[in-house]
Amino acid sequence: MWMICKKEWAQFFSSLTGYLALAAFFVLNGLLFFVFPDTSLLQDGYASLTPFFRWVPWVLLVFIPIITMRSFSDEYRSGFFELLRTLPITAWELVLGKFLGALLIVWAALLPTLLYAFTLQQLSVSGGIDVGGVAGSYVGLLLLGAAATAIGIAASCLTANTVVAFIIGLLLGLLLYSGFDSISQLASLPVESEYYVQMLGMKFHYSSISRGVLDSRDLFYFIGITALFLYFTQQRIQQS
Repeated sequence: MWMICKKEWAQFFSSLTGYLALAAFFVLNGLLFFVFPDTSLLQDGYASLTPFFRWVPWVLLVFIPIITMRSFSDEYRSGFFELLRTLPITAWELVLGKFLGALLIVWAALLPTLLYAFTLQQLSVSGGIDVGGVAGSYVGLLLLGAAATAIGIAASCLTANTVVAFIIGLLLGLLLYSGFDSISQLASLPVESEYYVQMLGMKFHYSSISRGVLDSRDLFYFIGITALFLYFTQQRIQQS
């Protein structure tokens, strides 16, 4: 499993595409949170990372499918998948190796964003940032990143075309993040069911964790979504 994990990490950084994806992620974050006036962290006049944690999930949901789209698609296209299946590893080890390799890249990309918190803390005249809220929001981002990575891996195992894998991963991620929230706003839906429909989406649970309260229901939700898509991928690989 760790051999597959290290291969995924090395493969991502062995091509120009990987570095370009990371550069685009950092540049876009920089523009959103320090340049564009509507989303800038410096416009409110007080030390808050709320704009960052409100918008960065959308950036992640685009960035993560770029990382995962080649996980299985490239193996199918190159014929290397047949060789992988002859190795003395189980389908679970193969899937978990791919997942952990991609997840480490996602978490490594999030690590430099801690500079935003440090910068605002230093610029704050009094009080500083809400450390508890920031910590909870980062836990939410890590869990959201894990779920989106599992979704991207599952999308990649469906096709040998990396572009198609990216589109499927992107659409599934966006649907599970904000789709149920949008459905809950339909006029034809009973008002009493709005809350329960929102609970099906990742945005509801991410927002809950971002308030600094670690509810076990939110943790189990993200763990469940991650496990579900990993199980789907394992079954797909097992049958290949």
